[in-house]
Amino acid sequence: MYAAHFGLRELPFGITPDTSFFFACNTYQEALNTLVIAVRNGEGFIKITGEVGTGKTMLCRKFLASLDEGFVSAYIPNPYLEPRTLMLALADELEIGIEKDADQHQLLKSINQRLLQLAAEDKRVVLCLDEAQAMPLETLEALRLLTNLETEKRKLLQIVLFGQPELDAHLSQESIRQLKQRITFHYRLAPLNRDDMAFYVAHRLSTAGYQGGRLFKPNALKLLHAASGGTPRLVNILAHKALMLAYGEGMHEVVARHVRAAADDTGAARHGIWGWLALAGTVFVAAGCGIAWTYFR
Repeated sequence: MYAAHFGLRELPFGITPDTSFFFACNTYQEALNTLVIAVRNGEGFIKITGEVGTGKTMLCRKFLASLDEGFVSAYIPNPYLEPRTLMLALADELEIGIEKDADQHQLLKSINQRLLQLAAEDKRVVLCLDEAQAMPLETLEALRLLTNLETEKRKLLQIVLFGQPELDAHLSQESIRQLKQRITFHYRLAPLNRDDMAFYVAHRLSTAGYQGGRLFKPNALKLLHAASGGTPRLVNILAHKALMLAYGEGMHEVVARHVRAAADDTGAARHGIWGWLALAGTVFVAAGCGIAWTYFR
Protein backbone atom coordinates (compact mmCIF):
# COMPACT_ATOMS: atom_id res chain seq x y z
CA MET A 1 0.00 0.00 0.00
CA TYR A 2 1.02 3.66 -0.08
CA ALA A 3 2.02 4.12 3.60
CA ALA A 4 5.78 3.75 3.09
CA HIS A 5 5.66 5.87 -0.08
CA PHE A 6 4.32 8.86 1.88
CA GLY A 7 6.29 8.17 5.07
CA LEU A 8 3.31 6.99 7.12
CA ARG A 9 3.30 4.53 10.03
CA GLU A 10 -0.27 3.49 9.24
CA LEU A 11 -3.09 4.32 6.86
CA PRO A 12 -4.56 7.69 7.91
CA PHE A 13 -8.06 7.53 6.48
CA GLY A 14 -9.66 4.35 7.74
CA ILE A 15 -13.41 4.36 8.31
CA THR A 16 -13.33 2.42 11.60
CA PRO A 17 -13.88 4.60 14.72
CA ASP A 18 -10.26 4.65 15.98
CA THR A 19 -10.26 7.19 18.83
CA SER A 20 -6.55 7.93 18.37
CA PHE A 21 -7.66 9.86 15.26
CA PHE A 22 -10.37 11.84 17.08
CA PHE A 23 -10.36 15.40 15.76
CA ALA A 24 -11.26 17.95 18.41
CA CYS A 25 -12.52 20.82 16.27
CA ASN A 26 -15.04 23.17 17.89
CA THR A 27 -18.10 21.10 16.89
CA TYR A 28 -16.82 17.76 18.15
CA GLN A 29 -15.19 19.17 21.26
CA GLU A 30 -18.44 20.95 22.17
CA ALA A 31 -20.37 17.71 21.70
CA LEU A 32 -17.88 15.80 23.85
CA ASN A 33 -17.99 18.48 26.54
CA THR A 34 -21.80 18.39 26.49
CA LEU A 35 -21.76 14.64 27.09
CA VAL A 36 -19.20 14.75 29.89
CA ILE A 37 -20.90 17.63 31.71
CA ALA A 38 -24.36 16.05 31.34
CA VAL A 39 -23.37 12.67 32.80
CA ARG A 40 -21.46 14.29 35.64
CA ASN A 41 -24.60 16.26 36.46
CA GLY A 42 -26.57 13.02 36.58
CA GLU A 43 -28.96 13.81 33.73
CA GLY A 44 -31.28 10.99 32.69
CA PHE A 45 -31.39 11.24 28.89
CA ILE A 46 -28.93 12.84 26.46
CA LYS A 47 -29.29 12.83 22.67
CA ILE A 48 -26.67 13.28 19.95
CA THR A 49 -27.85 13.36 16.34
CA GLY A 50 -26.12 13.79 13.01
CA GLU A 51 -26.33 12.72 9.40
CA VAL A 52 -24.79 9.48 8.17
CA GLY A 53 -21.00 9.59 8.39
CA THR A 54 -20.67 12.66 10.62
CA GLY A 55 -18.75 10.78 13.31
CA LYS A 56 -21.37 9.78 15.88
CA THR A 57 -19.78 6.40 16.59
CA MET A 58 -16.32 7.95 16.87
CA LEU A 59 -17.71 10.50 19.33
CA CYS A 60 -19.42 7.74 21.30
CA ARG A 61 -16.19 5.73 21.58
CA LYS A 62 -14.21 8.84 22.55
CA PHE A 63 -16.80 9.70 25.20
CA LEU A 64 -16.71 6.20 26.68
CA ALA A 65 -12.91 6.28 26.72
CA SER A 66 -12.96 9.62 28.55
CA LEU A 67 -15.05 8.36 31.49
CA ASP A 68 -13.07 7.92 34.68
CA GLU A 69 -13.22 5.07 37.20
CA GLY A 70 -16.28 6.62 38.84
CA PHE A 71 -18.38 5.43 35.89
CA VAL A 72 -19.53 2.05 34.68
CA SER A 73 -20.40 2.08 30.99
CA ALA A 74 -22.59 -0.12 28.82
CA TYR A 75 -22.52 0.07 25.03
CA ILE A 76 -25.10 -1.37 22.65
CA PRO A 77 -24.15 -0.75 18.99
CA ASN A 78 -27.31 -2.13 17.40
CA PRO A 79 -30.46 -1.39 19.43
CA TYR A 80 -32.91 -2.74 16.84
CA LEU A 81 -34.20 -5.02 19.57
CA GLU A 82 -37.45 -5.82 21.30
CA PRO A 83 -37.69 -4.52 24.90
CA ARG A 84 -36.81 -7.84 26.56
CA THR A 85 -33.80 -8.40 24.30
CA LEU A 86 -32.58 -4.88 24.99
CA MET A 87 -32.78 -5.53 28.73
CA LEU A 88 -30.91 -8.81 28.25
CA ALA A 89 -28.20 -6.91 26.38
CA LEU A 90 -27.98 -4.34 29.19
CA ALA A 91 -27.82 -7.11 31.80
CA ASP A 92 -24.98 -8.71 29.86
CA GLU A 93 -23.08 -5.40 29.72
CA LEU A 94 -23.51 -4.97 33.49
CA GLU A 95 -22.38 -8.58 34.09
CA ILE A 96 -25.68 -9.68 35.60
CA GLY A 97 -26.42 -13.39 35.59
CA ILE A 98 -29.92 -13.89 34.17
CA GLU A 99 -31.93 -17.08 33.78
CA LYS A 100 -32.77 -17.80 30.15
CA ASP A 101 -36.50 -17.92 30.82
CA ALA A 102 -36.60 -14.75 32.94
CA ASP A 103 -39.51 -12.49 32.06
CA GLN A 104 -39.33 -8.71 31.68
CA HIS A 105 -40.32 -8.09 35.30
CA GLN A 106 -37.51 -10.31 36.58
CA LEU A 107 -35.06 -8.67 34.22
CA LEU A 108 -35.98 -5.20 35.41
CA LYS A 109 -35.72 -6.30 39.03
CA SER A 110 -32.26 -7.80 38.50
CA ILE A 111 -31.05 -4.69 36.67
CA ASN A 112 -32.38 -2.48 39.46
CA GLN A 113 -30.57 -4.53 42.10
CA ARG A 114 -27.32 -4.29 40.15
CA LEU A 115 -27.71 -0.54 39.69
CA LEU A 116 -28.36 -0.10 43.42
CA GLN A 117 -25.24 -2.12 44.17
CA LEU A 118 -23.14 0.08 41.89
CA ALA A 119 -24.69 3.22 43.39
CA ALA A 120 -23.69 1.98 46.85
CA GLU A 121 -20.13 1.77 45.49
CA ASP A 122 -20.50 5.40 44.35
CA LYS A 123 -20.49 4.40 40.69
CA ARG A 124 -22.53 6.09 37.97
CA VAL A 125 -23.87 3.90 35.17
CA VAL A 126 -24.05 5.21 31.60
CA LEU A 127 -25.75 3.33 28.77
CA CYS A 128 -24.81 4.41 25.23
CA LEU A 129 -27.02 3.32 22.35
CA ASP A 130 -25.66 3.79 18.83
CA GLU A 131 -27.92 3.90 15.75
CA ALA A 132 -30.82 4.74 18.06
CA GLN A 133 -33.04 5.80 15.13
CA ALA A 134 -33.51 2.08 14.45
CA MET A 135 -35.11 1.36 17.81
CA PRO A 136 -38.75 0.23 17.75
CA LEU A 137 -41.15 2.54 19.57
CA GLU A 138 -41.93 -0.04 22.25
CA THR A 139 -38.19 -0.35 22.97
CA LEU A 140 -37.86 3.41 23.30
CA GLU A 141 -40.69 3.28 25.83
CA ALA A 142 -38.86 0.51 27.70
CA LEU A 143 -35.87 2.85 27.95
CA ARG A 144 -38.06 5.42 29.65
CA LEU A 145 -39.06 2.83 32.22
CA LEU A 146 -35.38 2.11 32.87
CA THR A 147 -34.81 5.76 33.74
CA ASN A 148 -37.50 5.46 36.41
CA LEU A 149 -34.91 3.51 38.40
CA GLU A 150 -33.59 6.05 40.86
CA THR A 151 -32.83 6.85 44.47
CA GLU A 152 -33.99 9.97 46.27
CA LYS A 153 -30.75 11.65 45.22
CA ARG A 154 -30.09 10.61 41.62
CA LYS A 155 -30.90 8.49 38.61
CA LEU A 156 -29.44 5.00 38.74
CA LEU A 157 -29.00 4.87 34.96
CA GLN A 158 -28.12 7.58 32.48
CA ILE A 159 -28.81 6.98 28.80
CA VAL A 160 -27.14 8.55 25.77
CA LEU A 161 -28.84 8.14 22.40
CA PHE A 162 -26.71 8.48 19.25
CA GLY A 163 -28.74 8.53 16.06
CA GLN A 164 -29.50 9.92 12.65
CA PRO A 165 -32.03 12.80 12.30
CA GLU A 166 -34.81 10.22 11.91
CA LEU A 167 -34.51 9.72 15.66
CA ASP A 168 -36.09 13.14 16.19
CA ALA A 169 -39.08 12.08 14.10
CA HIS A 170 -39.53 8.95 16.25
CA LEU A 171 -39.32 10.97 19.45
CA SER A 172 -41.96 13.41 18.18
CA GLN A 173 -44.62 10.70 18.13
CA GLU A 174 -47.39 11.19 20.64
CA SER A 175 -47.05 7.70 22.12
CA ILE A 176 -43.58 8.38 23.51
CA ARG A 177 -43.87 12.07 24.34
CA GLN A 178 -42.89 11.35 27.96
CA LEU A 179 -39.50 10.14 26.76
CA LYS A 180 -38.91 13.28 24.70
CA GLN A 181 -39.63 15.43 27.75
CA ARG A 182 -36.88 13.65 29.67
CA ILE A 183 -34.13 14.51 27.18
CA THR A 184 -32.31 17.28 29.00
CA PHE A 185 -29.29 17.71 26.70
CA HIS A 186 -29.17 17.54 22.93
CA TYR A 187 -26.41 18.21 20.41
CA ARG A 188 -26.55 18.07 16.61
CA LEU A 189 -23.33 17.20 14.79
CA ALA A 190 -22.77 19.19 11.62
CA PRO A 191 -20.45 18.46 8.69
CA LEU A 192 -17.00 20.02 8.72
CA ASN A 193 -16.59 23.41 7.09
CA ARG A 194 -13.77 23.82 4.59
CA ASP A 195 -11.20 25.11 7.08
CA ASP A 196 -12.01 22.44 9.66
CA MET A 197 -11.82 19.77 6.98
CA ALA A 198 -8.35 20.95 5.97
CA PHE A 199 -7.23 20.73 9.61
CA TYR A 200 -8.96 17.34 9.89
CA VAL A 201 -6.99 15.96 6.94
CA ALA A 202 -3.72 17.37 8.32
CA HIS A 203 -4.52 15.96 11.78
CA ARG A 204 -5.13 12.45 10.50
CA LEU A 205 -1.97 12.53 8.38
CA SER A 206 0.07 13.74 11.36
CA THR A 207 -1.44 11.10 13.66
CA ALA A 208 -0.50 8.46 11.08
CA GLY A 209 3.12 9.67 11.18
CA TYR A 210 3.35 12.04 8.23
CA GLN A 211 6.09 14.66 8.70
CA GLY A 212 6.46 16.18 5.24
CA GLY A 213 5.11 19.33 3.67
CA ARG A 214 1.57 19.89 2.44
CA LEU A 215 0.47 16.59 0.97
CA PHE A 216 -2.91 17.72 -0.39
CA LYS A 217 -2.66 20.75 -2.67
CA PRO A 218 -5.13 23.63 -2.01
CA ASN A 219 -7.27 22.84 -5.07
CA ALA A 220 -7.38 19.18 -4.03
CA LEU A 221 -8.65 20.18 -0.60
CA LYS A 222 -11.23 22.50 -2.13
CA LEU A 223 -12.51 19.72 -4.35
CA LEU A 224 -12.36 17.22 -1.49
CA HIS A 225 -14.68 19.40 0.58
CA ALA A 226 -17.06 19.93 -2.33
CA ALA A 227 -17.20 16.22 -3.15
CA SER A 228 -17.65 15.10 0.47
CA GLY A 229 -19.81 17.92 1.77
CA GLY A 230 -17.54 17.95 4.81
CA THR A 231 -18.83 14.54 5.96
CA PRO A 232 -15.89 12.88 7.74
CA ARG A 233 -16.59 9.37 6.46
CA LEU A 234 -16.69 10.56 2.84
CA VAL A 235 -13.60 12.68 3.40
CA ASN A 236 -11.80 9.53 4.57
CA ILE A 237 -12.98 7.43 1.63
CA LEU A 238 -12.06 10.05 -0.96
CA ALA A 239 -8.74 10.98 0.63
CA HIS A 240 -7.75 7.31 0.82
CA LYS A 241 -8.56 6.76 -2.86
CA ALA A 242 -6.79 9.98 -3.87
CA LEU A 243 -3.64 8.88 -2.03
CA MET A 244 -3.78 5.53 -3.81
CA LEU A 245 -4.04 7.29 -7.18
CA ALA A 246 -1.12 9.61 -6.38
CA TYR A 247 0.93 6.62 -5.25
CA GLY A 248 0.05 4.78 -8.45
CA GLU A 249 1.51 7.68 -10.43
CA GLY A 250 4.61 7.81 -8.26
CA MET A 251 3.70 11.31 -7.04
CA HIS A 252 4.32 12.65 -3.53
CA GLU A 253 1.41 15.05 -3.45
CA VAL A 254 -2.31 14.87 -4.13
CA VAL A 255 -3.71 17.22 -6.75
CA ALA A 256 -7.27 18.00 -7.84
CA ARG A 257 -7.44 15.35 -10.57
CA HIS A 258 -6.77 12.63 -7.98
CA VAL A 259 -9.71 13.80 -5.87
CA ARG A 260 -11.90 14.16 -8.96
CA ALA A 261 -11.12 10.60 -10.02
CA ALA A 262 -11.78 9.36 -6.46
CA ALA A 263 -15.14 11.15 -6.45
CA ASP A 264 -16.08 9.67 -9.84
CA ASP A 265 -15.45 6.25 -8.29
CA THR A 266 -17.61 6.99 -5.23
CA GLY A 267 -21.33 7.21 -5.86
CA ALA A 268 -22.15 9.04 -2.65
CA ALA A 269 -19.73 11.83 -3.56
CA ARG A 270 -20.91 12.69 -7.06
CA HIS A 271 -23.72 15.00 -6.01
CA GLY A 272 -21.27 17.09 -4.00
CA ILE A 273 -18.68 17.28 -6.75
CA TRP A 274 -21.17 18.25 -9.44
CA GLY A 275 -22.62 20.82 -7.07
CA TRP A 276 -19.17 22.36 -6.77
CA LEU A 277 -18.65 22.28 -10.54
CA ALA A 278 -22.06 23.88 -11.08
CA LEU A 279 -21.16 26.62 -8.61
CA ALA A 280 -17.85 27.17 -10.36
CA GLY A 281 -19.68 27.32 -13.69
CA THR A 282 -22.17 29.84 -12.32
CA VAL A 283 -19.38 32.08 -11.11
CA PHE A 284 -17.65 31.79 -14.50
CA VAL A 285 -20.83 32.65 -16.42
CA ALA A 286 -21.58 35.55 -14.10
CA ALA A 287 -18.08 36.88 -14.55
CA GLY A 288 -18.40 36.47 -18.33
CA CYS A 289 -21.71 38.33 -18.37
CA GLY A 290 -20.13 41.14 -16.39
CA ILE A 291 -17.28 41.43 -18.86
CA ALA A 292 -19.67 41.34 -21.81
CA TRP A 293 -21.87 44.04 -20.30
CA THR A 294 -18.85 46.27 -19.73
CA TYR A 295 -17.62 45.71 -23.29
CA PHE A 296 -20.87 46.20 -25.17
CA ARG A 297 -22.58 48.95 -23.23
